[in-house]
Amino acid sequence: MPVKNDTYFRHLKAGEKDYKRSDSGGLFMLVTRTGSKLWRYAYNFDSKQKLLALGQYPVTSLADARIKRDDAKKLLAEGVDPSVNRKEERRNARMARANTFEAVAKELMDKFEAEGDAPTTLKKKQWLLDFANKGFGKRPIAEIKAPEILDALRKIEKRGRHETATRARGTVGAVFRFAIATGRAERDPTADLRGALITPTVTHRATIVEPKAVGALLRAIDGFEGHAVTRYALKLAPLVFVRPGELRQAEWAEFDLAGAEWRIPAKKMKMRRPHRVPLAHQALAILRDLQQITGGSRYLFPSVRSWHRPISDNTLNAALRRLGYDKTELTIHGLRSTASTLLNESGKWNADAIERQLAHQEANEIRGAYTHAAEFWQERVRMMRWWADELDRMKELGRVIKMSA
Repeated sequence: MPVKNDTYFRHLKAGEKDYKRSDSGGLFMLVTRTGSKLWRYAYNFDSKQKLLALGQYPVTSLADARIKRDDAKKLLAEGVDPSVNRKEERRNARMARANTFEAVAKELMDKFEAEGDAPTTLKKKQWLLDFANKGFGKRPIAEIKAPEILDALRKIEKRGRHETATRARGTVGAVFRFAIATGRAERDPTADLRGALITPTVTHRATIVEPKAVGALLRAIDGFEGHAVTRYALKLAPLVFVRPGELRQAEWAEFDLAGAEWRIPAKKMKMRRPHRVPLAHQALAILRDLQQITGGSRYLFPSVRSWHRPISDNTLNAALRRLGYDKTELTIHGLRSTASTLLNESGKWNADAIERQLAHQEANEIRGAYTHAAEFWQERVRMMRWWADELDRMKELGRVIKMSA
């Protein structure tokens, strides 16, 4: 039989019924009565006659159809059914489209939320992921390579946000590790980016550590003329030195005033461990006064705009600015450093007790297990009472106090 060429198939016309015209090796064209010209490959597999669609002419040319036929024959020679292989390829492609970086990241964020991550933490993580989603969010996660990630991160760097780029790399890496665990990626390409980003300059929280300056701050807080709720939050902050988010979201249900203790649930803590804060009599006095004002609210420090929401992130720092403290001099978070520095300098307290009261993560797992079990609770109770008394002395004397005296 003479070998047919493209011209032959191009001039085939529709008839009253569908009909076939063979090429060679099982390849034929099906011409439908509507005029469509479809390539088909007829073959046997497991003693069954089967057909494989190879495309529509002229989008798929004769030469292309023959290549596809030959590829199918190679699969048959290897004992693979071309039709089954086609379905598998389509399924994999469909899964790849579904398993984009953005989709996997969404699953991971849902997991974080189910595990009790604080809304603020979730918001920060999503903010970092948004940078990545703009660059390669729609791409199948298994196909994303290190250079693509680096390109997206360098766009952040060009804006001078070196720390943000570094944090985004870590968050992107978490998505890839989740994809590996769920069978949608084989490796984490962010590991290849070590040393590729600009190392951010470490900036410490603005704080004050001179006792005389601390006394001046406390006297300024006493004279704060803004909203009463804000003033009470400023007065309580140095006595408990928790993180700003933990302070502003404090709820009355967490406080045992009779037992002189504040129990912060794990979901509100950065390290996702419940935290206990001993309350000195100075802190209790503040809380009892505050209770007369906001005791009817869920929160100790409700927003002026809504009794059902806590004060905003910026409320306390803005209050410090009103008191004359520039952001380079002091932040609310910096009061944690104030307490940490002066407690350690006093030489009176076990460093582990101070770290536990600050709710810092233990670097050593064994040491962390011991700390978690013992918690240095009794020492922390004494330490917090001593610290409150020291704050009183600093405020009243307004001069440098020998902390170890």
